[in-house]
Amino acid sequence: MAELFSAITPSGWITLAILLGSIVLFVGGWLAPEVTGLLAAALLMACGVLKPSEAVAGFGSPALITLMGLFALSAGLFRSGALDRLRALIGSDAVRSPKRMITLMVAAVGPVSAFVPNTPIVASLLPVVEGWCQRRGISPSKVLLPLSFATVLGGTISLLGSSVNLLASEVSSKLGYGSFGLFEFSAIGIGVWLVGGVVMVLLADRLLPDRGRNDDDLVGSLASSGYLTEVRIPAGSELVGQSLHGSRLQRRFDLDVLELHRGSERFLPPLADRTLVLGDRLLLRCSREDLLRLQQDHTIELAPVPDSPRDTPADQQNNQRMVEVLLPAGSTLAGDCLRDLRFRQRYNVTVLALRRGNAVLRERLGRAQLREGDVLLLQGPKDAIRGLQASNDLVVLEQLEKDLPTVSRKRMALLIAGLVIVLPTFELVPLVASVLLGTVAMVAAGCLRPGELQRAIRLDVILLLGSLASFSIALEKTGLASALAQGLLTNLNHWPVYGALLVVFLFTTLLTEVMSNAATVAMLIPIAAQLAVGLQQPPMAFIFAVLFGASQSFLSPVGYQTNLMVFGPGRYRFLDVARYGVPLTLTMTVLVPWLICRQFGL
Repeated sequence: MAELFSAITPSGWITLAILLGSIVLFVGGWLAPEVTGLLAAALLMACGVLKPSEAVAGFGSPALITLMGLFALSAGLFRSGALDRLRALIGSDAVRSPKRMITLMVAAVGPVSAFVPNTPIVASLLPVVEGWCQRRGISPSKVLLPLSFATVLGGTISLLGSSVNLLASEVSSKLGYGSFGLFEFSAIGIGVWLVGGVVMVLLADRLLPDRGRNDDDLVGSLASSGYLTEVRIPAGSELVGQSLHGSRLQRRFDLDVLELHRGSERFLPPLADRTLVLGDRLLLRCSREDLLRLQQDHTIELAPVPDSPRDTPADQQNNQRMVEVLLPAGSTLAGDCLRDLRFRQRYNVTVLALRRGNAVLRERLGRAQLREGDVLLLQGPKDAIRGLQASNDLVVLEQLEKDLPTVSRKRMALLIAGLVIVLPTFELVPLVASVLLGTVAMVAAGCLRPGELQRAIRLDVILLLGSLASFSIALEKTGLASALAQGLLTNLNHWPVYGALLVVFLFTTLLTEVMSNAATVAMLIPIAAQLAVGLQQPPMAFIFAVLFGASQSFLSPVGYQTNLMVFGPGRYRFLDVARYGVPLTLTMTVLVPWLICRQFGL
């Protein structure tokens, strides 16, 4: 251990301190991951560890440019309707059981995830799967987690399947070990997809929970938990001048009055004998059906979000629609409250309620701080609801495709996507050039509008990956990667190669559950490569172990963005993910090192 410490240079100690501080921030979540990455890059420059050109080199890397193009290409595929057949297949009434649905997801969604980023796939298929569950009377919790896992498994088949793949390729190239080919690790990825899919199907019945189902429509019946909704007593309401007890409101409807607000005063239960007056605001927990009945009877009206100048006019009520929307991972709305966001003015919709997993938040809606994975019940004009479909910050959990105009660019979008894959496969053009040409072709062919192209690019992902490249450069430049690898080598020197790969894979998998998988790749690839050199093994084998370990996130909802996306709509609890994911993780821990050994002849 003393030799390890003595081998670390002053710049190495600075890098190690910044590295450990970043890990704390990643795990704690006090800053957004991309902000943590930018902070680390800035500190590495400020402390003299890296030159500015070295610290920001990642922002001009071919991998990052490729990823930006992939976001645009996937948006073009979805906007043009090129993947409508996938939606129709997943939502088909011919699929009659959860096990068959999971099998279909593995077989159909997995391969698509090899070439299309998994976040838009899950966002597009969520309402389709929920619709299928509603028609079949099946709990969404029986199939939504496998949807996420299927995209994770499929994302390891090709270089284009995940942003982590592209980042790993870039880090490997900068370290001098070469970048990845489009299908360089496909032999391993296909094995992971097939074996993982079988495990998912076999364990689904026993390990996936039944958290209840929606019995009326996609917005769902929430009589068991209810929505938290703020309402106001209007003129002409039967409640004016009466007490809650005298009005028999709580006897006629399945609701609870949690708070009463009158001007600046706030009253808490018991409220049964308090006389109600015009303009009182009530905080209710009730089902959607009771809320609609109370509105129709003019007993109450929705209380406007504080930034709203007035309520929706009565003559627009027939054009109103109620839908649930999800805040996906990376939503820029997370961390702010509805009042500060001026939500109604921004989207022309009213927030009726907020649900977080199985919990109902007991606070006024305008002040509720939004989080990734939250589900909002919205009411607004149909055109406004349609407009939400173009937002990267919200996912509409209802099929609105029937409301949209018929698309006519499906074949063109599929042709462009096919050429983007074929051209670099046969080494006719570099991958980054092919992706950029495909992006331009999508816009020129009318599959994607310029404004949609800009909205499709995930700025948070770009900032995170661009800044994290500085980690790998600093670890290598200061010799810290070599020193840490030497410490590992002392313990693993007499282990078989399979055992060393297993340790690297498992450590990477566990680390990526508590921090960004991109950060895990940027930190561990330099160390794993140096470890391979010390063991006199191919560095690329250990780089692949890190890559696949960072991609196999099955233990927590926060370990991967798609897990978080299905967590709220599936009404899962935290341990539900681990219960289903532990057998899959153990299988991958045994399988992936073996597949790597087979590919490299170790």
